[in-house]
Amino acid sequence: MAPVGVLLWRSLKAYQVFGANTDVGKTIFTTLLCNASRRFRPDEQISFLKPVSTGSVDEADDGHIKKFASQTSTKTLFQFEDPVSPHLAATISKQSTPADHVVLETIRHHAASRALDGPGWLFLETAGGVHSPGPSGTTQADLYAPLRLPVVLIGDSKLGGISQTISAFESLRIRGYDIESVLLFENGHYDNHSYLSEYFAGEHGISVEAFLPPPLRVSDRDSDIAAMIEYYEKASSTEKARSVVDNLESRHKDRISRIEAMASEAYDTIWYPFTQHGRLSPSRITTITSAHGDYFQTLVPNSSSNPSSQSLLQPTFDGSASWWTQGLGHANPKLTLAASYAAGRYGHVMFAETIHEPALELAKTLLETMNNPRFSRVFYSDNGSTGMEVAVKMALRATRERYNLESGDKLHVLGLRGSYHGDTMGAMDSTEPSVYNEKVEWYDGKGYWFDYPTVICDNGSWQVQVPRSLEGHLGATQEYGSMSEIFDINRRRQSEVYRSYESYIRTSLERLVREGRRFGALVMEPLVLGAGGMIMVDPLFQRAFVDVVRNSADIFSEGGPTSEDPDPQAWTGLPVIFDEVFTGLTRLGPLSSSSFLGVGPDISVHAKLLTGGLVPLCATLASTSIFKAFESTDKTDALLHGHSYTAHPIGCQVALESVKELRRIEEGSTWDWAKQSWKEASGQASKKGQSGHRQPVVWSAWSESFVSEVSKQPQVSGVWALGSVLAIYMKDAVSGYTSNSAARVQEALSKGVSSSGDGSWNVHSRVLGNVLYMMASQTTKREDIERLEGLLRKAIE
Repeated sequence: MAPVGVLLWRSLKAYQVFGANTDVGKTIFTTLLCNASRRFRPDEQISFLKPVSTGSVDEADDGHIKKFASQTSTKTLFQFEDPVSPHLAATISKQSTPADHVVLETIRHHAASRALDGPGWLFLETAGGVHSPGPSGTTQADLYAPLRLPVVLIGDSKLGGISQTISAFESLRIRGYDIESVLLFENGHYDNHSYLSEYFAGEHGISVEAFLPPPLRVSDRDSDIAAMIEYYEKASSTEKARSVVDNLESRHKDRISRIEAMASEAYDTIWYPFTQHGRLSPSRITTITSAHGDYFQTLVPNSSSNPSSQSLLQPTFDGSASWWTQGLGHANPKLTLAASYAAGRYGHVMFAETIHEPALELAKTLLETMNNPRFSRVFYSDNGSTGMEVAVKMALRATRERYNLESGDKLHVLGLRGSYHGDTMGAMDSTEPSVYNEKVEWYDGKGYWFDYPTVICDNGSWQVQVPRSLEGHLGATQEYGSMSEIFDINRRRQSEVYRSYESYIRTSLERLVREGRRFGALVMEPLVLGAGGMIMVDPLFQRAFVDVVRNSADIFSEGGPTSEDPDPQAWTGLPVIFDEVFTGLTRLGPLSSSSFLGVGPDISVHAKLLTGGLVPLCATLASTSIFKAFESTDKTDALLHGHSYTAHPIGCQVALESVKELRRIEEGSTWDWAKQSWKEASGQASKKGQSGHRQPVVWSAWSESFVSEVSKQPQVSGVWALGSVLAIYMKDAVSGYTSNSAARVQEALSKGVSSSGDGSWNVHSRVLGNVLYMMASQTTKREDIERLEGLLRKAIE
């Protein structure tokens, strides 16, 4: 089953009718809309759709439409006999309960068939109120959100109806619905429509129309029907009815024209990140109208020349997880409500020497979640780059204090080639010269960056590949039976390979210090160097690097005086910083990617998945011994770093919800199907590490058989997959960021899958030179992964 797309066609004006409450007249107003559309647009098809209905078929809403809105096509998709809430009716019923995606796909299929009939209208009527549950129990506000249909909201004209109507509006608005019109009955006693007209027009620019209520029922059936026919005849012919129809048609046309103009307007006004505008054109800009789950909804290329019955939008898989931030699905209602709560309660409040509950609870939750006994403090900043600036400041000061260095002594960092820690000046200076910084006038790289062995699946074989420049120190490339064998750090630490790593690193450090270099920190991205090219480093090499640095106080102090901290969790040698902005919080599987190495850092930095991709926030976690390096009575000794939006409550509240959800996923059964598949492929078993904690299971959402198959393709030089990440290295005479070899696969993915049933979809992806990478979210379903693997096979072939 293809992913569900937003319902938008030129030929079909589709609207969803929500009610502010039960018994507000949804069906009456829908019938009125069908009749008014027929009257004022006589050449167009009129359709009514009831996705879910409960109660007797004889009293179903589509029967009312058939009776009182002639020439209207009617359809009910799922009918349950018991006159109760759909979730309960589905439970009682003998028929199977349709899953949410089945309901949505059935709606889309029906709407697409209506679009083929030519110009027309489709009114989709919901059941009960905005939060009445659907068959699965998902409330309708969340169930129908992926369709992004514009809404006609039927207000409540009774006592308490003002509150009900505004509450319903806010529930829909928070979830990204566009409310195009509010309709309700006139009620002179309460006069709700007067207040609501002023409220919606003044605050939101939404028109409100009030209609006379229908006549009271009479016992004589024929008289009752005649009275209703006369009511609809009069109500649908009023100027109010014409105004509603004209307004909805105008909104429909405006929506399309806005969407189709966006790329050209953006081309003239936006300066894009990581983009060479000399090679950009409007046709290369993807217009995103909304997002839900793992998918954007994007404008179909060349839509202006498409037949009017062809969908203008298509689902587009977010293949970069929106630059590695998205983990719990776009428009996740839990995160949305968390943000709304904090925005309504706090807005933003300054943070220096103040505290609010979201910041405190998040700090406590992060310290518990990371399960690193070294950590005791949390420093908040705006994003990963600024969080890394903070981390480096922390580490260099701690080193200076520990080794009694002079303020004029220039301290460098140790790291790995190809590292990337962000675009602020300090973060750039912590990396070697590269395409990201070589043309930045103030760049001044301050460090030494080691080369290292890498992990890859090449032609079906898992390998630790050693660069030629290091073969004399570390030996030749090694082959392993599975990726899990490479990650068996406890066993491999007993090997000759580990000892060669140790010897090479220590010898190199001694040489660098003899040459006059001074170092203040070890800075690494655990396991995977993201922006540097999705490079997976041999975890044993990184573990050896940490071990050597922590056991080398004699090297870094140069024989001078030191004041070792008696705290058993204090840093030794140099402070170790792990940049987990990309690799942390279950992106690679476990909550902390450092658990793969079996060793914890003194400072770690977390962002991106921290808030599930909703708002910017970063947390830098540090040990007590790092914190104490800044503690004195002199203000100038403090960590003089901060941002106006430090620990903003919205970000903290969202992050708190996100971390809790990620913990639940990591500890639960969400990914059992993937874990079991990789266990069976490798025969791995959970083992205890040196600290007593179990080494994390090595698994990926991307199947091991798929990784092996792709690695054997003649145009592929290697593949790896871990957690939700997949990286495919295309062969090219030119490697690195300037290569264009992966762009050809990227283009094939963007063309996607076309379907005559209007079920087209594609993939939005990013490349890093010759590397195409793909990311699932932490909530991606197995069927989506299998669908993507199929498209990737075709794109590569």
